[in-house]
Amino acid sequence: MRTRRNSAALLLALALALPVTAATASSPAAAAAAADVRLAIPHPTGRYDVGRDTLHLVDTGRRDPWVPTAARELMVSVYFPARAGGDAAPYMTVEEARLLLEGQKLDAVIKPEQLAGVGTNAHLRARPVGGRHPLVVLSPGFTLNRATLTTLAEDLASKGYVVALVDHAYESFGTSFPGGRTLTCVACRTVESAPSDEAEKELMGRAAAGRAADLSFVIDRLTRPRRSAPAWKHWQMIDPRRIGAAGHSLGGNAAASVMATDRRVRAGANLDGSFFDPVPAKGLGGRPFLMLGTKAQHSPGSADTTWPRDWQRLNGWKRWLTVADAGHFTFIDLPVLGAQAGITDPSAPLPGKRSGEITTAYVGAFFDQHLNGEHQPLLDGPSPANPEVTFQNP
Repeated sequence: MRTRRNSAALLLALALALPVTAATASSPAAAAAAADVRLAIPHPTGRYDVGRDTLHLVDTGRRDPWVPTAARELMVSVYFPARAGGDAAPYMTVEEARLLLEGQKLDAVIKPEQLAGVGTNAHLRARPVGGRHPLVVLSPGFTLNRATLTTLAEDLASKGYVVALVDHAYESFGTSFPGGRTLTCVACRTVESAPSDEAEKELMGRAAAGRAADLSFVIDRLTRPRRSAPAWKHWQMIDPRRIGAAGHSLGGNAAASVMATDRRVRAGANLDGSFFDPVPAKGLGGRPFLMLGTKAQHSPGSADTTWPRDWQRLNGWKRWLTVADAGHFTFIDLPVLGAQAGITDPSAPLPGKRSGEITTAYVGAFFDQHLNGEHQPLLDGPSPANPEVTFQNP
């Protein structure tokens, strides 16, 4: 990306998942020690064990926006409440890990095999629990593999949700697809070569809208088996009347965008994402929306002017929460895992463990309240247990 000294540059840097300051180990010796640490996703807080299946979905009715010669392809990890048993699910492939580490300039600190080998709590070939469960579709940040939202996905599944965690073709540093293919970030190169800030923002807005179409397609395939062969063998677990969407960065924008176009999505959450694709002026039909972001970049009056603009357009239950000492990656796995390896980011001193706890607590409470109808006092106002979190009301 070209270097710019304005707010547009900062917003694009965040959307492209570029760290404002590089996260580093404190010394070469610490970096060497980090390479030997066994990394693991925190144990989920819910009462269920977690199962995971992987789906490859192809929307033959749409061309890929970045590679028009190809149909739109998605990789989807489906997490679900399960009975104990099954084999441990892998975090990501070694090639996905290599490309992510290189993209984030962490390849000198963490080995691809170490990141790929992160311990997860989900199990393959697990047996689902009974009953009907709400569905939450999750979209990761631009350039980031879907695995970076594993902490949130596993925690929601342990609380009784089916979670469809989506990778969008050509929009991550690397995503492995069937047939030995690993697709890289054509979208990144397209955005970075845009001739102006406005052109970049327009491309990002189109990307968010494209992801909204992806999420609707995933919902179709998981809840409408009569129109085609079921995409997922346990589709009957899903209650189609209780669907939510959330995401990090561009994925958070996509959560709002899919609500604007798909009435089936009853609630949405944006984790530190700029609204390149704006919330419609008429709002989201009175449906609830959560904005959870960094205090530095997403407080009223900070650089991202899309948050105050779209806050005014939200016409249902809404919360604007900011987290002190947080960075753009606070809401995904990277700081959680980095803390285990002794890697810190001076620009975001919030401990990695707290990053995961805050994200899962507030996002889980939001969906519990709005998809399960269970009032959550955590969302009523400031909590002594979470002094880092400020309730904004501009």
